[in-house]
Amino acid sequence: LLTATVFLGTLTPKFYFALTVTSSFISGLIFVFEWWYFQKYGTSFIEQFSVSHLRPLIGGVENSPPTPAAFSAGENETSRQNMPECKVWRNPLNLFRGAEYSRYMWVTGKEPLTYYDMNLSAQDHQNFFTCDTDALRPSDTVMQKAWRERNPQARIKAAYQALELNNDCATAYVLLAEEEATTIVDAEKYFKQALKAGEMIYRKSQNCHSQSPQHEAQLRRDTNVLVYVKRRLAMCARKLGRIREAVKMMRDLMKEFPLLSMLNIHENLLEALLELQAYADVQAVLAKYDDISLPKSAAICYTAALLKARAVSERFSPETASKRGLSTAEINAVEAIHRAVEFNPHVPKYLLEMKSLVLPPEHILKRGDSEAVAYAFFHLQHWKRIEGALNLLHCTWEGTFRMIPYPLEKGHLFYPYPSCTETADRELLPTFHEISVYPQKELPFFIHFTAGLCSFSAMLALLTHQFPELMVIFTKAV
Repeated sequence: LLTATVFLGTLTPKFYFALTVTSSFISGLIFVFEWWYFQKYGTSFIEQFSVSHLRPLIGGVENSPPTPAAFSAGENETSRQNMPECKVWRNPLNLFRGAEYSRYMWVTGKEPLTYYDMNLSAQDHQNFFTCDTDALRPSDTVMQKAWRERNPQARIKAAYQALELNNDCATAYVLLAEEEATTIVDAEKYFKQALKAGEMIYRKSQNCHSQSPQHEAQLRRDTNVLVYVKRRLAMCARKLGRIREAVKMMRDLMKEFPLLSMLNIHENLLEALLELQAYADVQAVLAKYDDISLPKSAAICYTAALLKARAVSERFSPETASKRGLSTAEINAVEAIHRAVEFNPHVPKYLLEMKSLVLPPEHILKRGDSEAVAYAFFHLQHWKRIEGALNLLHCTWEGTFRMIPYPLEKGHLFYPYPSCTETADRELLPTFHEISVYPQKELPFFIHFTAGLCSFSAMLALLTHQFPELMVIFTKAV
């Protein structure tokens, strides 16, 4: 109708006005229908109709992956039982307070950690590094107070006081390594001292842990300290470029303490193996931890997608795929990307550098923006290293994003996306970071188009009503 109003310049002003009003009304109805369809189904009706019906008629091929396999239902049910909706987890790859977070603050003047995040860390430290028998040892009593301190300088001062009372206080060395050391090299020196002291205390606790419940609690505390120190030493080796040494330390730690899988040490191992480009070893780790009975993470899902993409990304071309269809390996890669995007839809924009990264927090929310920041911060380089992997992600992630169940009561591979993630992410991430919000999907192009069409036709009708003769002359000139 709009096209007709342009070319029918010989019509009378009244009839011309009627046409413009009609076109404005129809475009308004289209816009309202598009908006309603998007709110209900999460996609544009015009786009959906074009892809489903018009594209096959003009020779196109639908490349969307097939419906997920039957195992999805079992994983869905198991995930519902084993994964609470909005649980905050300790970031397995959290940075060092003094050597990394503080240096960022000195350079930029911005605080990378929120008060809520640091408060959670203080609770972790009290749970990990204290026990009921600390009152029997003066150095541990001082450290028990140190972990409750909010002022970093007060904590550091208390750690030195504990070392004056007992030069083998492992937790004092841990605190100094985390907060006083300004480089990774200095942090590693403190952790080596903590390891020496921690192993000695751990052996003593093992010998007498069965004597009383208090001794059992002390053994748990000493075990936590030893595992924490060994893990941080492995992370120091990783950051200093000694990757193979770091991998060995992580494997030994997982073998020595197999029951502490909830610490997610395997995510540290995955990242180090990817740096070594030991993809067969990465697949072996995934085979053990990417199980339907275990909680998932962005590191698990997106690493699995990266390995599937690696098999096809170098030769993948969207133009070629649209003509011949997807091969079996390409379908597997697209399905893996769909699975990863459904688990955490925030990650692709960071991997494709459509959003800027910030330092990852010390705690993350599974499936939230905080987890996406933490994953992309360490794994972006691994995606860049594999030729074509980011191109495959770029070509497929938006399509798989549109396939994520909508409304939220539905779910293909995982339980429905939690609605509480935005609130927790805002408390975990710094104020200067723009939070990614889901399920608030971005408006499709056709909604913007119909809104513009409606506005343009309404403006044309208004101008025709105010200046009928002038608009007729204008259309004749056009």
